[in-house]
Amino acid sequence: MPKSERKARSTSRRQFLKATGAGVGALAGLPGAAKAFDLEAYFQAHFRELSQDELQDVLRRLERKYSQKYGRPVTVDAIGPIDGVLFGYGLDISRCIGCRRCVYACVAENNQSRDPQIHWIRVLEFDHRDVIRRIDFEDGDPFYDREEVPAEGKVYLPVACQQCENPECVKACPTTATWMEPDGIVVIDYNWCIGCRYCMAACPYGARHFNWTEPEIPADELNPNTHYLGNVPRQDGVVEKCSFCIQRTRNGRYPACVEACPVGARKFGNLLDPDSEIRYLMEHKRTFVLKAELDTKPKFFYFYG
Repeated sequence: MPKSERKARSTSRRQFLKATGAGVGALAGLPGAAKAFDLEAYFQAHFRELSQDELQDVLRRLERKYSQKYGRPVTVDAIGPIDGVLFGYGLDISRCIGCRRCVYACVAENNQSRDPQIHWIRVLEFDHRDVIRRIDFEDGDPFYDREEVPAEGKVYLPVACQQCENPECVKACPTTATWMEPDGIVVIDYNWCIGCRYCMAACPYGARHFNWTEPEIPADELNPNTHYLGNVPRQDGVVEKCSFCIQRTRNGRYPACVEACPVGARKFGNLLDPDSEIRYLMEHKRTFVLKAELDTKPKFFYFYG
């Protein structure tokens, strides 16, 4: 989207917020109004419009806010994309054993709510015979409960945000609260999300999740190393999703789910680097993307090792 159009859309949003909140008391009828109202966050400019000085002020404000809330030092950074990097993900279906360690590593790393539970990764269990020729989400069971995995005759397919090159969720957002960064990560500015859930309806992968209530994260389980566009603690009334562990990957680390996988089924790297592991897999393995017919162009690839 051209910068001029982004600015026009964001300006109109601020005008709308100011008009409807001209007496902030008008918000008293909104859900959660009894909680302390964060006026600065409500009228904060779009992340991409902030100057460096303004951005640093926002980050320091958030650090003070979350450090006070959780009773421990919390850092919030906004490290940007690296030139010459386009992140891609690979998952070996033939290795995945359905243990869900990736799910809970993601929860711990990305400060997802424990009650109610929010999981950015869903692991679907299929009968092997059902996926020989095609994969239909309707056939997958995300609630399987087994004493041991993998179960005989079963295949496991983890699904999270596919980080599409042509993301329908971005097109659907009326406030430009979500967009794709130059390194391919589709991000969300949680201060700009109005909770309309249009992006959830537009996403064909069920990868976005709405906070109906204030997320619950025990203070001793909080990951204090956060990124503004990633694992910073969210508020109720916003949509959230996987960000390829932006707080890790932009600092040269693997996503938490990659490190947690006990069988090495998950791969991650730079799609622009011809010598990267992800490029090797794409060029030498039988790879596919989910719902390719929709032309969303996912950067999350599945393969058979």
